[in-house]
Amino acid sequence: MGWLFIVIYGAVILMVVEIAASLLVVTGLDQKIARFQAVSMLTATGFTTKESELVIRHPIRRRIAVFLIAFGVFSLAVIISSLSQLLSQNFGIHQLVWAITALGAILIIVKNKRIAAFLTEKTEHHLEKEFALHELPIQEVLYIDEKTDFFTKIKISGRSDWLGKKVNEINHCADGFTVLLTVRDGKKARLFDMKIDEGDQLFVYGDRSAIEKAFRTELKHAKTERVNEHDVTAI
Repeated sequence: MGWLFIVIYGAVILMVVEIAASLLVVTGLDQKIARFQAVSMLTATGFTTKESELVIRHPIRRRIAVFLIAFGVFSLAVIISSLSQLLSQNFGIHQLVWAITALGAILIIVKNKRIAAFLTEKTEHHLEKEFALHELPIQEVLYIDEKTDFFTKIKISGRSDWLGKKVNEINHCADGFTVLLTVRDGKKARLFDMKIDEGDQLFVYGDRSAIEKAFRTELKHAKTERVNEHDVTAI
């Protein structure tokens, strides 16, 4: 009877998730995003992604979120209580040994190098098939290493050594980094023969130390601006 109750209540939770996801879709949210955010709110996981901002900024979606969070907390308490009562009655040493044995077998299988390589290959194939390159996180696309690789936005100051030079000149003499994109007056420009003016923003990727060395004047100026802004805000 206990297991039947858990199964039925699990079905209720799935139905609530689907209903909430459908309501989020009605408000204009994508189906996949809606379902993921519904599960996230129901389980109180709290994924702080840009997708979650789509829920927070919408009044109707916020109400749905409040209900899901409250219902999730209540459901968690119900399930834990039911499982505790059920396991205390029917779960002994014999069942515990079987559970540990099964988990150990799964762990050994997952840790096997051949199986891990096979799963990795399948996962990569799935990513190549299901996702366009621009949909993947930039850290995965550029294979960023936190210690050496760096992707940043450089604002050209009036004292910059790069004023009047072309973007392709920077890339030609750059050692360890590349200018990927230029933004001028809020508009993107990919013309690498354009001359750099004060206020231009360069999106740069490459070796951290090389970027810091090449744009030390700009980075120092940006740091000074941030300090001044902080002081004005404090006043």
